[in-house]
Amino acid sequence: MRTSQGRDLQCSSETDTRECEGATLPSKAPCLPDISIARVRYTSAPANWHAELELWFAPAAGKTRLMRRRHLGPLVVQKPFHPEKDGTCHVYLLHPPGGVAGGDRLDMRFHVAPGARALMTTPAATKFYRADHGPSTQLTTVDVADGAVCEYLPQETILFDGAHAMIDTQVRLAGEAAYVGWDLFCLGRPAAGERFAHGHLRQRIEVTRDGRPIWFERVQLPGGSPAAAAAHGLAGHSTWGTMIYAGPLPEDAAERVRAAVAPDGAGVFSVSQLEDVVVCRYLGPRASTGKALFVRAWDALRASSQGKAASPPRIWAT
Repeated sequence: MRTSQGRDLQCSSETDTRECEGATLPSKAPCLPDISIARVRYTSAPANWHAELELWFAPAAGKTRLMRRRHLGPLVVQKPFHPEKDGTCHVYLLHPPGGVAGGDRLDMRFHVAPGARALMTTPAATKFYRADHGPSTQLTTVDVADGAVCEYLPQETILFDGAHAMIDTQVRLAGEAAYVGWDLFCLGRPAAGERFAHGHLRQRIEVTRDGRPIWFERVQLPGGSPAAAAAHGLAGHSTWGTMIYAGPLPEDAAERVRAAVAPDGAGVFSVSQLEDVVVCRYLGPRASTGKALFVRAWDALRASSQGKAASPPRIWAT
């Protein structure tokens, strides 16, 4: 808690997680360090949080395993799940404070080894509160090795009035690696009569393959911007989202997505394909609608690229 004083707080830990999953791994599995924990004594509550989370995934014993994890501050993961027949590892990313305040910094790094399949999501929306102590920063770096698949599917991000959010995502693919990720943004809290009238959003997404850029996008949106109401901008809607797939795909992948989404997506959903990158966009009044459309698109892309249906994380149903 932020109000604690004089407490011994666990600020970082590095763990070989193989025992946590109850797996008996072959001798060739990577040898990882023992648990090491550092503790820092705070004499006063910190003005902001600096949290880090780093995860390593690799195939072992017929499944993808969370082989190692390192965290600093309030970013942790629960026990991994394997609900799919091919052993895809599902992991829930937890941020116990419940929101990101001014001056907070979240730094997440994911490494997916050759042949591994990992899916990461969050149990609830990420909230960026009014920034009273500088901008709030979220950095995400994803490294996906040749032949691996990474699916990063967080729930929506809510920007409170007065938030100053800087969100940067960098995805580095090798060889025939595949990545799918989405972001859904909600401006203010319309149900409570709150608009995003003050503050700023800066978002940057970069995807590279073998060091060569294959997708780059940057968004800058000041609170109260005329673009939020303009027809060439958000057209008065409070929610928008982008879904990116990068990986091996058939030439008609975009058409398959359109066919899957068309019944509910007219006017608020679009899809385009540039070589091995498919980009889906949503614009509308509700994050739940955007998420439902993205799940349909994800299902179509999974069927086209991996020969299997989407497997929504169980946490989404709670």
